[in-house]
Amino acid sequence: MISDKTTSSVTASGNHSDEPISSFYLKHLQPKKVEQTSFIADCPFCAKKGMDPSSKLIVFLNKEGFFHGYFRCLNRCVPGGFPLWFGRLAAIDPADIPGFDPDREPFLLGADFPVKNMNNEIKRYSERMTGTLKRYFKAAGISSAVLAELQIGYNGRYLVYPYFQEDSNCYSARCVFPEKVEDYFWHGNEQFFNDQYRLFNVEDIGRCENGALFICEGEDNLLTLKQLGFPGICVPDSQTLEKIDPERFSFLHTIFMVMVNSSESEAAARSVASRLGYKVRIFKWATGLPRKYDLYQLACEKKKQFSTAVSKMIQSSRAFSPFATPVKEKIRFFNTLVMESSSSYEAMKSGFAGFDEALEGIHGINVIGGAPKVGKSCFMIHVATELAATRVPVLYYDFENGRQKIYHRTLSRLTRFTTNKLKTEIVDLQEQERYDKGCRQLDRMLHYFRVINDRKVSPEIMRRHIDFIRHETRCDYTMVVIDSLHKLPFKDFSERRTGIDAWLRQLESIRDELQVSFMVISELSRGAEGSYDEAPHLGIFKGSGDIEYSADNAMVLLPKWDQLTSVTEEERINELWLVASREHSPGLIGRYRLDYPYWGFEEL
Repeated sequence: MISDKTTSSVTASGNHSDEPISSFYLKHLQPKKVEQTSFIADCPFCAKKGMDPSSKLIVFLNKEGFFHGYFRCLNRCVPGGFPLWFGRLAAIDPADIPGFDPDREPFLLGADFPVKNMNNEIKRYSERMTGTLKRYFKAAGISSAVLAELQIGYNGRYLVYPYFQEDSNCYSARCVFPEKVEDYFWHGNEQFFNDQYRLFNVEDIGRCENGALFICEGEDNLLTLKQLGFPGICVPDSQTLEKIDPERFSFLHTIFMVMVNSSESEAAARSVASRLGYKVRIFKWATGLPRKYDLYQLACEKKKQFSTAVSKMIQSSRAFSPFATPVKEKIRFFNTLVMESSSSYEAMKSGFAGFDEALEGIHGINVIGGAPKVGKSCFMIHVATELAATRVPVLYYDFENGRQKIYHRTLSRLTRFTTNKLKTEIVDLQEQERYDKGCRQLDRMLHYFRVINDRKVSPEIMRRHIDFIRHETRCDYTMVVIDSLHKLPFKDFSERRTGIDAWLRQLESIRDELQVSFMVISELSRGAEGSYDEAPHLGIFKGSGDIEYSADNAMVLLPKWDQLTSVTEEERINELWLVASREHSPGLIGRYRLDYPYWGFEEL
C-alpha cells in the first residue's frame, strides 16, 4: 500500500499546520485515526454510491512525499486522486481548493465523442469474468475489487480491457488472449484505435492534477499498482508511448514510468522523458532479470513483499535529468585530463614548428580566413596530409578542389614532381625510386585520410563519419577539415548567414562530444575599395558574426606578394596571423613560403 514514512504535517492530537493542503482536507473531513503522515476519516462518497457509509477514506499528507495530498477510499467507491479531484467530487468551490488555477486550459484532443458507446457491452463482459481468470489475477495479488473498478471483462475467449476516455465513456477495448499477450485485437469504434486514445484508465490523469501518476506498459502491470492504491495509466506497448502527446501530462508534478525490462521499452521511456523533462522518474530493473520481466511477474514472485519492492523502486528512482551526475562529471573530467596527456592528443600537430609552438598543436575549432587564391586550400591539404602521415585520422570535407586534385597535389609534394611530371612516363631510375617512395607514403596515409565531396552532408552524417574513422583507425582523436565554411550545404541560399551560424553551433557540439579538432577555411569580406589587404582582425571574416564566439582560434592568411603578377618562388610568402584566441595571444604566428610547383609550404 502507499506509505509515506517521513516528517508529519498532522500532529497526534489531530491539529494541523498552516500547510494549505492539510488545512483543506481537515476542513472537509473529520479524522478518525491520525498517523505520522496520514489520517483516516469516514468516506463522504460511499453513501452517495449506496455503499457502507462507515467506510474509510485515507489521506496522505507527508510534505516530502510524492503523494502529498493523495486520497483514496479504502472501499474503492470512487477513484483516488489529489485535492482538485476531491473538490470536484465534493462540489467544493474551485477557488477554495489548493492549487486551483483559473487560467489553466485543460488538454483537449479535439475529438467529438460519438453518442454511441460501449458502456453496456463492457458491463456485460465484466459480469462474465470466470473463476479461472480471477485466479490468474489473484496470483499477482490483484483482487476482484480492482478488476471491477477498472471494469476488466471477458468475452468468452479474450480478456477485455476497456479504454474509457475523458468523457467517462468507452468506445474501444483491447481484447487479449489470457497469458498470451501477443494475441490481441482492438474492438469497438475504429476512430478510437488511434494511438492518442490508447491510454488505459486515462481519467486518472485529470484526477492527479498537481500530483503524481504512474505510466505503465501493459494493463496487467497497472493492475498490480492499482491494487496497492497507486494512481496510474498504461499504454499497451512502448511504440504507443512514444506517440502520445506530452501535453497530456502538463499539469502533473511527478510521473513514474514503469516499462517492461527490454531495451526497446527503456529507449521509448527515455525518449518520452526527454520531452517531459525533470518530472519523469524512470523505474530501473535490477541486472540479471529476464527480458520482458514486468510488475506482474514481480508481484507473482514477491507476494506480500510486492508493496515493499515497489516502495524501494520509487525511492531509488531518479528524476530524468539533462545533466550528468556529479560522479559522472568527475569521471569525465579526469578521463579527459588523461586523454589530453596521451600521445594521441600530442600528435595533433601541423608539422610546422612555429605554428605548433604558438598554438600548442591543433585543438578545438580553428578558422583560417584568406583572400581567394592565396593558398588556403593548399595550406590545409599540407597540414591535413602531414597529420594523416603521423596516423592521426583526418576527414577532409572538400567543396572546392575535388578528390583527384587533392591526391594529385599531395603526391606532387611527396615525390617533388610537378603535377605535369606525374602524368608523363618516368625513365630516370632515381626519379622512379622517388616516385615509388612517394606512392608508398600516400598509400599508408590514405588509411587515415578520407576526402568527402558530398554536398548533402549534415551534422548527423558528419558524426557517423567521425565514428567510423575512429573505429577504423582505433584512434581517440580526429581532425576534421572543412574547405570551406561558406560552401557547406544550406537549405536555401538566402539562409547563408543563419546557416553558417547554425553549422558553427553544430561544430561546437561535435568538438565537445567527440573530442574532435577542426580546421575550417573561411572567406573574407572585401575592404572599402574592394580589396583584401585590410589589417587582419575578426571583422573581416565573411558572413558570420559567430566566428568570434565559436572559434577557439581565428587566423588570417595574408599574401605578401601580388597574385596577379609573375613572381619568383622565393617571393611567394604568406603571413599567418592569429587575430583571436581563447587561450593564446593574438599576433603573427609565422611566415610561410609556397613551395611552388610542388604544392606545399615551408615555414620560414
